[in-house]
Amino acid sequence: MAEDRLIYLVFMAQQKMRTHIASVLLTEGVKVTLGQAGILFLLQHDDGQTMTELSKTLAVANPTLTGLIDRLEKSDFVRRKADSGDRRSFRIYLTPNGIKECKKVKPIIKKINDEIKAGYSKEEIEVFKSVLQSLFKKFDNPDKGSEV
Repeated sequence: MAEDRLIYLVFMAQQKMRTHIASVLLTEGVKVTLGQAGILFLLQHDDGQTMTELSKTLAVANPTLTGLIDRLEKSDFVRRKADSGDRRSFRIYLTPNGIKECKKVKPIIKKINDEIKAGYSKEEIEVFKSVLQSLFKKFDNPDKGSEV
């Protein structure tokens, strides 16, 4: 039965959302991708996180995160600084340009989030969030990051 193809439905929903969000960000003149915006949001909330902390929060592999940080740094949205407690580790900080870009993208993401919720009751949204959160827990593998 087509309705039981949950993997397909989740994958397609994710793909359509990513395509829509990328299009809206481009149209609005945002210079970062959705993944990069996620990093900016995390740093805005808690600046100076380590690569490991960001990798775990975003559930992405270290090489993927390194590429995202490299591009953000090249665009002058973040800067790396050696961790004073561990010289092998770096902390990532927002630059003034990163703060401006974060402020630019945040209302756009909020608007898209509101579009997603439109037409559903508060109860339906809560059930949907519960299902998604249970999937996160069900398939969480703390030893290995996944690609975003």
